[in-house]
Amino acid sequence: MREELSVPGLSPPISHYTDAVRFGDLLFVSGLTAHDENGALVGAEDAAAQTRQIFANLARVLAAADAAPADILKVTVFLTDICDRQAINPERQAFFGAAKPASTLVEVSALALPGMKVEIEAVVGLRRPPLSAQA
Repeated sequence: MREELSVPGLSPPISHYTDAVRFGDLLFVSGLTAHDENGALVGAEDAAAQTRQIFANLARVLAAADAAPADILKVTVFLTDICDRQAINPERQAFFGAAKPASTLVEVSALALPGMKVEIEAVVGLRRPPLSAQA
């Protein structure tokens, strides 16, 4: 029932984890960062630009799982400065459209790599059978 997803186009994990794990009809997406596929941080010192890159990375994960932003049930957003909330809200609205996932916002003292201002994790409800069941 457990399936690990390693998604092309994302930077390699910096520790012992995978990009997402499917369990039944749920997909648990690891904390995504604003790094491109080569590991370069996009939008240094700009929370809105980092959020756009994170949502581009999240779109890759969703595509790999045959899902869409409207399938996201819950997000947790980590900010190093809570005042950046207003700057990232337009990016959230653009990505989710009319869909409104459950959400938690947490201010943290630091994130995993230098320059990171935003990290976002998600839980997604899936509609298609697992890859193992499609064979």
